[in-house]
Amino acid sequence: MTMLKPEELTITNIRNELNKISLEMMELIKKYNLSATSQLDVIEMARTQITEKDDYVRFLELSLEGRIYGEAAAALENATIKDGD
Repeated sequence: MTMLKPEELTITNIRNELNKISLEMMELIKKYNLSATSQLDVIEMARTQITEKDDYVRFLELSLEGRIYGEAAAALENATIKDGD
């Protein structure tokens, strides 16, 4: 999966990417039976329960991509709200 280019950063495109990330993340969560009760525990749980190195790296990549897209969406929404004032 490649990240969106700056000119492709729209709320719709970001939502689509976040959906893809969520689906892939859910596959890893199910595969390794991850069931952390808090977001703070999930990385530690993944570190101990994900046994395939490539899956662990992908889990971290997905986490980072999701965070980046979430922040981009928030920035776009804030800019849209300010422009609409």
